[in-house]
Amino acid sequence: MASYAAEVAVIHKKFQNAVKRAKSKTSLNKAYSVHKKDHERLLKKHLREETAMINKAKKKLEQ
Repeated sequence: MASYAAEVAVIHKKFQNAVKRAKSKTSLNKAYSVHKKDHERLLKKHLREETAMINKAKKKLEQ
């Protein structure tokens, strides 16, 4: 699994390429909305992983 930072870099590279290729305001807005959704999805996944890690550490301390 790639690190969070590496995955963010991939998302940003895709966004940068989409902005360069855009030829209209509509395509720019679409590129941004896709980029935003990718970020939200990735952040949600990242926070879920961190929460699981914290819960695992808490259980370890309770023993």
